[in-house]
Amino acid sequence: MTGEQPPEDLSHAGAVVDKAIEYMVAQNIGALSIASALLGGAMALLARSVADEAIVQILNNAIESVRNGELRGTGRTGG
Repeated sequence: MTGEQPPEDLSHAGAVVDKAIEYMVAQNIGALSIASALLGGAMALLARSVADEAIVQILNNAIESVRNGELRGTGRTGG
């Protein structure tokens, strides 16, 4: 996956998701519920679009990002 150009419509898709999140927050839907619904939807879409091993790699990359503090902006290195 590294070295590939992002799809041209990625920015548009991200903007749509941001608006959906804003709407759900305005509807007083909890952050955990929003995130869980988005993750579930993303997983279902991936399952229809790519092989299981690709999904595993995507999830492993996400897990590594969490462990490295990248999602919280700490960006620590090492284990």
